Formats: sequence, C-alpha cells, structure tokens
Amino acid sequence: MSNRAFNFCAGPAALPEAVLQRAQAEMLNWRGKGLSVMEMSHRSEDYTAIAEKAEQDLRDLLGVPSNYKVLFLQGGASQQFAEIPLNLLPENGTADYIETGIWSKKAIEEARRYGNINVAASAKSCDYLAIPGQDQWALTPGAAYVHYASNETIGGLQFDWVPQTGDTPLVVDMSSDILSRPIDVSRFGLIYAGAQKNIGPSGLVVVIVREDLLGKARSACPTMLDYKIAADNGSMYNTPATYSWYLSGLVFEWLKEQGGVQAMEARNRAKKDRLYGFIDASGFYSNPISLDARSWMNVPFRLADERLDKAFLAGADARGLLNLKGHRSVGGMRASIYNALGLDAIEALVDYMAEFEKENG
Repeated sequence: MSNRAFNFCAGPAALPEAVLQRAQAEMLNWRGKGLSVMEMSHRSEDYTAIAEKAEQDLRDLLGVPSNYKVLFLQGGASQQFAEIPLNLLPENGTADYIETGIWSKKAIEEARRYGNINVAASAKSCDYLAIPGQDQWALTPGAAYVHYASNETIGGLQFDWVPQTGDTPLVVDMSSDILSRPIDVSRFGLIYAGAQKNIGPSGLVVVIVREDLLGKARSACPTMLDYKIAADNGSMYNTPATYSWYLSGLVFEWLKEQGGVQAMEARNRAKKDRLYGFIDASGFYSNPISLDARSWMNVPFRLADERLDKAFLAGADARGLLNLKGHRSVGGMRASIYNALGLDAIEALVDYMAEFEKENG
C-alpha cells in the first residue's frame, strides 16, 4: 500500500507514482549498465536513444507535424519570455500579447525589453474573471506574432478556444495544460511549456516550433537562446538537463499506456466537473471565474470566512491533502489537479471539504 499523500501543488507538481517507481528501480543500474542515467554522457548511444524516444513519444501524443522541431531546453518557461522576442521579434517590429493574469503579464514585461509590445486585450477589464472574446482584441496588422497563455496557473483562468490569427504566428505558453487534452499543433507557430506540471520535473522546458520560424534570431541573441542552434544540435549544443529529460520520457510512456491525451481529457473532465460541481453546490465554498473560462488544471476557491483558512489547511495537511494554499498574490485556496492526480484525489478532497463545511458552516 502506498503511503504517498495527494499533492495538489501548482508546481513542481505531482508525478505519476508508476513513473517514480520505475525511476527508483533504474536509479543505480539502468538496464544492467551499472550506472544511473544521471551519470551518462549525453553523447552516448544509450542516452541518445533515451532522448530520441522521449521526443518521438511526445510527437505521438500531440500529433506534432513533421515540419515542427521539438526542443528540450533549460531555463524554464520564464526564460522563454525573453527567448521568444529575441528569436521572433524584429528590431523595429511589433508583437501582440494577450494579458489574462500574472504569467502573461510577466511575459509582456520581459518582452518589452526587446521591442514594441502591443497588449491587444486584457482580462483586467473583467477583473481577471473572464477572457475577452477575440472580437474585442486590437491586433496589429503585420505583427511578428501573437502571444497568449492558455492557462493562468495562479488565477485559474483558461482559454477553451484557440485564437484565430491568420498568417500571424500564434505563440502559446502551455506550461500548465499541455498534454491534458488534445490540441491541433498546426494552429500554432510555437508552443512552449515548463516541465514541472504535466511533463516531468523542473529544470526543463519543451518548445515545439514550426521550422519556418527558425533562423530569425537577432544578431544580439545569445547562442544558447537561438532556437535554430538548439534545433541543429538536437537540443544538445551544451549538456542538457539529462535526468529531467529522461524522467519526462517516462511520463510520456506512462501517458501512452493510459490511452494518450484523449484518455487524459476524459479523466481531467471528470475531475474538474466533480470539484467545481461540489464548490458550486456549496454555500460555503466559491469560485468566481466565468464558467467558460474555468481552468481544468488549477481550481482556486475561497471559504465563506477567510478566518477559517488556517484551520482548513491544517486539517487538509493532517489528511495528506497537501499544498492547497492559494498563491500569495490572490489568497484563498487552490487545488492543482494535473494529469498525475486521479479522481481518487478529488474524491478525498471533496470528502474533506464536505466534512469541514459541516463542522464550520
């Protein structure tokens, strides 16, 4: 019997237990080679095979077209806030950004260091409780790209639609919802995702970029941040985050065993419907996000009396329901329910929430 808790952390987040068990079994002696993956040369045949299989499995899961490069890079999604304009925004060009919360705001602030950024739409007008429809966006003709975050981890605001940008490349931060349900990769010029939510451990960022967008980096772009250099070198211009890459590959294998992203969509739908359904039926808990913009991955909620927050969190911890405290910028509670958490975690949380409401409502 497992003694593991239910970890609702927003990131680094829970990993599938089967993946951790396999990594544990392979830790000291990978496939009889007498060494750990983290001790391997990234240039060795064994590690090259690990890396190539991880890439192919990710391509299979997402249906990545052949004219896209898949890069396994370092620096996390936050480094991409600079890397994207350095690669895609010409010196005198303009890029459009959609601001829906803290992460897209950080992306805007960083991109402004490198060029003209037009905030084409902002959820501020909706108090960050809804996403402005595209008919309200002020897009720039001839923009270098349009950037948005598909899911705001902190605020719990998620797009349930893909923007239409015509010939303008669409760039998306999918850090917290990649692999949670099917996507049409061909609708995007570039997809990026920090690993530590639905992919694997921290230390890695995955970039999926259309080939025609390579080779556009500014002369001042550092070599290490040039997508073409990364692509031409198989993400190994320098020593990559080898163990994070390996563990991500194990997660991709696990996802395929579960039935792929189609199965994840059904599983995640059931999870979020159960949790939101309980919150909505309660007079004690609340979630203010517009129904069509509620996150599947990050469910913020508040208690009727915030003075009970500490008691709620203490009781949750005692029951092995961990990391439910909301982000410091918004307060309240937040349950992050990524792929690795099953419906059993949601049922355990709902049971506790019902008990706490009965005792304190």
